[in-house]
Amino acid sequence: MNKINNEFLESSIFISWYEKNMRKLPWRETEEPYFVWISEIMLQQTRVIQGMEYYQRFVKRFPKVEVLAAASEAEVLKYWQGLGYYSRARHLHEAAKDIMIRFGGHFPQKYEDILSLKGVGGYTAAAIVSIAWNRPYPVVDGNVFRVLGRLFAVDTPVDTTEGKKRYAELAHRIMDPAQAGRHNQAVMEFGALQCTPQNPACSRCPLMHQCAGYAGGDPQRFPVKRRKVKTRERYFHFLYIIYNNVYVYLHRRDENDIWRGLFELPVIETAYPADFAELKNLPEFKKLFLSDSHAVFTPDRNSVRHVLTHQVLYVTFCKVEIRTESEALKAYLKIPLHTLDDYPVPILIHRYLESVRK
Repeated sequence: MNKINNEFLESSIFISWYEKNMRKLPWRETEEPYFVWISEIMLQQTRVIQGMEYYQRFVKRFPKVEVLAAASEAEVLKYWQGLGYYSRARHLHEAAKDIMIRFGGHFPQKYEDILSLKGVGGYTAAAIVSIAWNRPYPVVDGNVFRVLGRLFAVDTPVDTTEGKKRYAELAHRIMDPAQAGRHNQAVMEFGALQCTPQNPACSRCPLMHQCAGYAGGDPQRFPVKRRKVKTRERYFHFLYIIYNNVYVYLHRRDENDIWRGLFELPVIETAYPADFAELKNLPEFKKLFLSDSHAVFTPDRNSVRHVLTHQVLYVTFCKVEIRTESEALKAYLKIPLHTLDDYPVPILIHRYLESVRK
């Protein structure tokens, strides 16, 4: 690789590319830290195209930190419904209340204070202070890991302490502190559009002659990763139970597991795939409907495979119409059927309910 003499040559190249290729996105129309914060949290684990509509709807309902802080958790989760990784929404809500208490409703300007907010890591804090106030804190996210890993052919695994330190040093080295905010946005956009995970546009890359990964002939092997996380398989069987055509039953997930804070239909989890014939013979199923010989069961023939970060859910649904309420059902939240849309639910349940209520 040719020696780079210009101190911030890479930064100027990134910024020049960005000014020609950047996407027009609503959160780029402001440097208000509150909106930068919302967008950065929302885009974690979410594609930009998917997140745009949610972002606009979210900030329209919660345009200021005090409005977000004053809302109920259920409402915040309802506006987040469909984005997944709901801990992000809960942390936003908690952080908004913290800003009202600790900072008098003013978004903190110090990197360390922003980093102290619930759900904010080094990447998000760096993005906020650099974009809002042009502070020289480089961001290092998945896109940046990929760009730096290829540009410098970093052999140190990115998912190690040593690797993270190495990438942080490189991110600092190439940043022009006078254009910190612009630089950070440029590198992230470059990774999203130019230096993509698969089939990067190397032949049209303005950094082609500086890129050690390209010179080595295999840029896609970077960034190097060490860990492989084992995926857990789970089998959920949801029951959409309607009582006398008036009420339905829900359960709020409070345990430290997926969908905490959301509502769900009564569910039976099995350790293995089970069809309806097997399900109705389980003790917990019989307990729910023991006293109603007139219950009408309508199993959905379509099962759903729902992929999460470290889990794969195999989901079935069954609509159940009952006339008598069992003792077991009294442990659930019984709500009027017409209020069901007021409750935040996981997106796969939302889709099922939409399909059966048309």
